[in-house]
Amino acid sequence: MTQLAENTEAGETAEDAPPSLPSPSFGYRIMRGFGWTFVWLGALTLGFVAHQLWITTFFANANQADLEVELEERFAAAEIAEVEYVPVVVPGEPPPEPDPTIAGGASGAVGLLKTESAPEDGSAFAEIRIPSLESLAEGWTVVEGVKLSDLKNGAGHMPWTPLPGQPGNAVISGHRTTYGQPFHDLDQLADGDLIEVDTALGTHIYSVTDVFVVKPTDVWVTHPKSGAWLTLTTCNPRFSARERLIV
Repeated sequence: MTQLAENTEAGETAEDAPPSLPSPSFGYRIMRGFGWTFVWLGALTLGFVAHQLWITTFFANANQADLEVELEERFAAAEIAEVEYVPVVVPGEPPPEPDPTIAGGASGAVGLLKTESAPEDGSAFAEIRIPSLESLAEGWTVVEGVKLSDLKNGAGHMPWTPLPGQPGNAVISGHRTTYGQPFHDLDQLADGDLIEVDTALGTHIYSVTDVFVVKPTDVWVTHPKSGAWLTLTTCNPRFSARERLIV
C-alpha cells in the first residue's frame, strides 16, 4: 500500500486511484478474433466481386482496341481460296435446300466454296454484331480458341468447329457477366433476329431460329449440322455456370 500511495498523482491516495480493468477472458478474445476474420473475409469477397464484375470488364474492353487493329491486319493478310464443294448431309438431318454456302445452289449440287486461312490460336479473326442487342449492337471482336486465356477477351470460337460462313456448325462462346460481358443480354434474342459476323471472306448474316437452355454436359449443341449454322453459347443464369444458354 505504501508503494502505491507514493505513485499516485499529487493529492490522491490509493483509494482515489481508478480500479484496473480485468483482462479480457479467453472467450472474449476468441469472439474478437472471429469478428476480425469475418471482416477480412467480407473485404476479400467484395474485392473478388469487384474484380470479376468491373476490373475484368475494364481490361477486356481495353483489349478490344488492340484486337480491332489485329483484325484489320487479319482481313488484309488472310489467304482466300476457292474449292469445289458438295453439300454434306449429316445423318438424321434433312438436306439443306438450297445450301446457304453456295449462291443459288441446290442440295447435292457442286459449287465453288470460298475459304480463308485458319486463324492462329488466340488471334482476332472475326467481329460479331447483333443489331437488336445493346451489348453487341456496335460489334465485338472474336478470337480463335476457348481456353481461359482466350475467353479473357470476352468471346472465342471453338477451333474444332468450322469458321463462320463455312459449311457446318460454327460455335462461338462468350462471357455474360465478366470480361466485357459481350453475351450479357443474349437471352433477349427471339426467332428472326439477325446476327452478323464479319470475317476475311465478308459479312455472314444468320437468322435466329431457337433460344434454349441446356446442361453443361449437353455438348451435342456443338455437333455438325447440314448447311451453314452459327451457335452461340454462354452461362445461364447470370452470375452462375449451372446451365448453358444456347442461340
